Amino acid sequence: MVAVQRSIVAHCRSGFEAECVSDILRIATRARIELACDAVAGSALVNASCGALDNARWERALAATPPWFARSLFVGDGPHALPERDRVTPLLTIATEHEPPFRAIWLETPDTNEAKTRSGLCRRLSAPLTVAADRAGLLAPDDPRGLRLHVVFVAATRAWVGTSRAATGSPWPMGIPRLAQPHSAPSRSTLKLAEALMTFLTEDERLRLLKPGMHAVDLGAAPGGWTWQLAQRGLSVTAIDNGPLRGGVARDPLVEHLRADGLTWRPRRPVDWMVCDIVEQPSRIAALVAAWVADGACRRTIFNLKLPMKKRYAEVERCAALIGDVLSRRRLRHMLRFKQLYHDREEITGYLSRAE
Repeated sequence: MVAVQRSIVAHCRSGFEAECVSDILRIATRARIELACDAVAGSALVNASCGALDNARWERALAATPPWFARSLFVGDGPHALPERDRVTPLLTIATEHEPPFRAIWLETPDTNEAKTRSGLCRRLSAPLTVAADRAGLLAPDDPRGLRLHVVFVAATRAWVGTSRAATGSPWPMGIPRLAQPHSAPSRSTLKLAEALMTFLTEDERLRLLKPGMHAVDLGAAPGGWTWQLAQRGLSVTAIDNGPLRGGVARDPLVEHLRADGLTWRPRRPVDWMVCDIVEQPSRIAALVAAWVADGACRRTIFNLKLPMKKRYAEVERCAALIGDVLSRRRLRHMLRFKQLYHDREEITGYLSRAE
């Protein structure tokens, strides 16, 4: 594929722009591409310019090195100046330069309070732009390349435009899943585990690996948001916490609540899943989940690392190395992934699984 002048544009959580830059540079290093990154603190958007970007090489590197803090990345250009009255016509012209047809058009803003004031603009433009693009032959929902056209409004009349592929990009506009809080869940933390399962597992894997009759342990379970999520899927859950469970999950026949220390408790028999949302030093949680998997106490685990105020990327790298060292010494093949979810705050979520 011919190298062209493009930029990498990435959505992230406000305040984590530096970590998003580290993501982009890590992927670029693998792709052997030189980038110049521009990140404004608090903007929730990072762009990295490249004089000659080889799309094929970038896509291969992105598939092999998924980002930890970037919610959604796309290859594009801009920001383009747009008129106030007719934005559709120039956007169609720009779109033709990004290898149509597209499966979908996503109108987005950065995830900041200021940028959210442009959400109404995105809603108003969505239908006319989609209709015009369809009439111009720019849409093909079944196109095998899976290109999605991103239009990110950084101002009412300025927008980045580019594309991502379904195989390597986020499945959601802005990288944000729209999940409704279940009325019967005891806390909003249940959405964090729901998003983690959607992020780390395919639909087929969720059906295969989260079946009724399986057993899970929830370390640091109170008030029960993660326990509720697992029990709703039919798993038997041992909830470990000295604190109380709240609401209906405390009476769920699939749930056994043990008042114990989640950092030291172990099951008598191996379980299918262990999940952990304990507030503790990241390295201690990393050592804990590594020991559970290495000792055969669980097959898979989803866990949260509460990040320090500084050197957050380095801390995740350190925890990844710690987990890898423990399992490598046991000669255990495994898969380890990290992602700062939309429902995460000053933290990152990990998924660790022994190889099948």
